[in-house]
Amino acid sequence: MNYKDFINKAKARDLKSVYLFYGEEHYLIDHTIYALKNIYIDKAFEPLNYIVMEGKELDFETILNACETLPFMSDKKIIIIKDHPLFKSKKETEDEAKNKSNDNYQDQLINYLDQLEDYLCLIFIEKTSNMKKSNKLYKKILKIGDVIEFKKLRGQDLNNWVENNFKKYDKNIHKSDINYFINYSAYFDSKQEKTLYDLENEIIKISNYLKDDKIVDKSTLELVMIKPLDMNIFNLLNSISQKDGEKAMILFNEMYMSNQPVLFILHMVIRQLRNMLNYKVLRAKGYTDGDAYDKMKLSKYEFKKISQQSNNFTLSQLKNAMDYCLKTDRDIKFSLVEDRMALEILIANLCYKI
Repeated sequence: MNYKDFINKAKARDLKSVYLFYGEEHYLIDHTIYALKNIYIDKAFEPLNYIVMEGKELDFETILNACETLPFMSDKKIIIIKDHPLFKSKKETEDEAKNKSNDNYQDQLINYLDQLEDYLCLIFIEKTSNMKKSNKLYKKILKIGDVIEFKKLRGQDLNNWVENNFKKYDKNIHKSDINYFINYSAYFDSKQEKTLYDLENEIIKISNYLKDDKIVDKSTLELVMIKPLDMNIFNLLNSISQKDGEKAMILFNEMYMSNQPVLFILHMVIRQLRNMLNYKVLRAKGYTDGDAYDKMKLSKYEFKKISQQSNNFTLSQLKNAMDYCLKTDRDIKFSLVEDRMALEILIANLCYKI
């Protein structure tokens, strides 16, 4: 079951008594809970029929008392339990709720789930994608209730979400620019943990900037949105490949002034150069683009950028560039050169010496 199915079942008054919501897309978890409240909970009686509790502060008696109290002027009572220690490993729970995550507490809760009344909708929420499916509580909920994983939106679902959210602010974005917006937002960047909340903030910022203008185009996106580091690195290397030292220096200093750590910028430059070098070597060995993509295990967007940009360098240039980067890394770590100056020297060498 996905979150759409759950909402449809809620509308049809066809809910089970216990659920587990987990996953990386916090926005969709919150959206689903909001939809559930709108279906079942009268705001006048919300304090009596909608209860939210932090799992690490709970004992079994508290959960029992909350569940045993009948709903008031409603056919459903919704209880949310967030971040319960019983879903974590013993190592993770050593420092929190240590006396509560014992076998007795777990057995009491698991056995009690069989006794939940129809008026109850008990939902455990774990805002993590690392759910241990061998966990006893997880398996119990899956058996008698349901488990819903909230993954990042993808494909047409994500495109529709972006388009509809711009429409909320009376703005229109062309379908061809939606993917550009998504890539620019770094939503799928595994290093940044972006959610739909971040995309929503970007949409609000763009809409406020446009004021009475209705159309969101690529030039507006580039002007208003914060460039993700990966994109800045691609632009930096593109300027280097074109021997445009002045533009490369401007791009680096923009990153520096936005408080990006110099060593992290250097790390990203090295990573992209290494990926380009790997791509060139694989192609030289006779690998197809598809084979190289499978072997390098990059996202489609990053692989496309790497393959295109590698055309601007020869194998020997990339090897020389890596040597300059390693020297720069050593100079910074041994405090031989101030870090900002070291990167500026590196950029000059990459633009004019390789």
